[in-house]
Formats: sequence, structure tokens, C-alpha cells
Amino acid sequence: MKKKLLENAAMIFTSESQSGKDSSEEVDKLHAKIAQLTMENDFLAKVLGR
Repeated sequence: MKKKLLENAAMIFTSESQSGKDSSEEVDKLHAKIAQLTMENDFLAKVLGR
């Protein structure tokens, strides 16, 4: 694991324009998924009376 980190450590410092864009898109997808799961959870809790 440490070897893998050392091999890929330079990727941490890549230009933010590319990694930031990818991260932003990923964050947007994750926020959408969280919202979906929250709605489903709330719905099921209401239906099941919990």
C-alpha cells in the first residue's frame, strides 16, 4: 500500500484545472445520488411507519 502511494504521490499535485474539473463532476454525481437515496429512505420510513 505504501509503495502504491509513493508511486502515485505525484498525481496528488497535478494541475487543479483537470483534477478539479473531474472532482467537481464527481461531487455533483455524488450529491445527486445522496439526494436520491435520502428521498428513498424517507419514503420507505414513512411507508413502513418508522
